[in-house]
Amino acid sequence: MEEFTTKTKRTEAYWAEFCQAAGVEGDYDAVAFGDSVALANELAELVLTGPKRATAGLLRDYETGAEPLPVLGGYVVMTDGHGEPKAVWQTTDVRVGPLSSVDDKFAWDEGEGDRTRADWLRMHTNFFTRQAEAEGFDFHPDIETVFERFRIVWPPEHAD
Repeated sequence: MEEFTTKTKRTEAYWAEFCQAAGVEGDYDAVAFGDSVALANELAELVLTGPKRATAGLLRDYETGAEPLPVLGGYVVMTDGHGEPKAVWQTTDVRVGPLSSVDDKFAWDEGEGDRTRADWLRMHTNFFTRQAEAEGFDFHPDIETVFERFRIVWPPEHAD
């Protein structure tokens, strides 16, 4: 449940600070969660406080090039709803499957709502239905979904 953003001077500076401190080289993607400033801020806070260590997006968004497909070991600079960098994560697991294939563990790891599979499906069905209506595609419970898990690597006070 995410919307990728473009890199900015703020994400570039944040990334450079992380790379220098961690001795990392390479590139990154930038992301803000959700479809509103309020939702992006709420979900960023769940990452920073610990329960959110997973996210999901529709495969169609990756196939159209609207979002870069997560790569195992890849880095992402997460921003809040105002584009302010808040953390860097490293992708630890990527799986593609039907939305309905989400399991209890993934729903728990995503850290949203009551963290049950039923609540996860309800929230993501609502989110992706809004997206389908806005973008004019058919939503169904088995729509191909990218399930991504991650660990926080920056800043140090939030790192796993």
